[in-house]
Amino acid sequence: MSPARPPDGARTAARRAEVPSSAAAPTLITGGAGFIGCNLAHRLLASGRKVRILDNLGRPGVEQNLQWLREQHGDQLQVMVADVRDAGAVSRAVAGCAQVYHFAAQVAVTTSLDDPREDFLVNAQGTLNVLEAARAQHTPPFVLLTSTNKVYGDLADLALQPAGQQYQPTDPHVRARGISEARPLDFHSPYGCSKGAADQYVLDYARSYGLRTMVFRMSCIYGPRQFGTEDQGWVAHFILRALRGESITLYGDGKQVRDVLFVEDLVNAFLLAEQNAQTLSGRAFNIGGGPSNAISLLDLIDRIEALHGQRPQLAFDDWRTGDQRYYVSDTSAFQQATGWKQKVAAREGVGRLYDWITLHRKPMAVPQPAPAAAAVGAH
Repeated sequence: MSPARPPDGARTAARRAEVPSSAAAPTLITGGAGFIGCNLAHRLLASGRKVRILDNLGRPGVEQNLQWLREQHGDQLQVMVADVRDAGAVSRAVAGCAQVYHFAAQVAVTTSLDDPREDFLVNAQGTLNVLEAARAQHTPPFVLLTSTNKVYGDLADLALQPAGQQYQPTDPHVRARGISEARPLDFHSPYGCSKGAADQYVLDYARSYGLRTMVFRMSCIYGPRQFGTEDQGWVAHFILRALRGESITLYGDGKQVRDVLFVEDLVNAFLLAEQNAQTLSGRAFNIGGGPSNAISLLDLIDRIEALHGQRPQLAFDDWRTGDQRYYVSDTSAFQQATGWKQKVAAREGVGRLYDWITLHRKPMAVPQPAPAAAAVGAH
């Protein structure tokens, strides 16, 4: 399909004002069989909305998520097994949709270092395919991209001090609020570059073409239906390894801090973003658990020990490329714009995830990548 011509100023304004009126129009979720995608799909389907998923089913375990969605919701769910690198398939998937949640991505820094071309094609070109498909529609859908805190680089200039088993910023404002969207972008690693390029394309399509687009720069998301690996989904991965009696390798000293956000709270944020798409179009927001849900890797190990009754075996290895010793989201901009607030505290959420994995871990067991280790993931 040939790309649509850039609209002139009048058409841009008209397109901004257009909102699909048909309640029957489906919502597209690329990567919808993944952890975040299936949680959003379930919420939408349970509310009576139609959902279309585009997923290449390349990540181990996602077939179980898709089967679960089909069992729960039947014909309300449409599935396209395809790849975001296939522009034709993306165009067919976007056609007739009122909203597009673009989650399909290559998510690991390590993989991007091994194969930067593949990383670029999935994350940058795949996002461009989604945007062009949206732009070609008579009534372009709302598009939300899940980006990453990695667009801010390794934050090496952020002064830190040890505080118990955590790193904490010396700047009291950053310590109290976290990292805001005012932080300069500083793409680090091929993964940071590809996601950063996608991030900026999504924002510019609001500016240049009048599309209703938004970006979430996300911190660490966790919760049920997550198949954690060493590169992404570290909270679930730590729990899985502990339950199997396997060693957990911490890259660095384990004092690195992340703000963790329970997936139900993230889905609430998605729905508020959609409701406020007209006024918030063209903006990027940092989304995470915030300072009240900031934990270090060692803090999580302590929590797992309390839940499991014994301490997981630990090993340590060198720091990895682009790893941030401290990243906590300042979510105040999105909170002020929409009224959103995190509801599930880290202690409660980790306990809920532990219980879910304990109940489901036999049928959900999936091959783990070598070497057997765990690290802070991209989200």
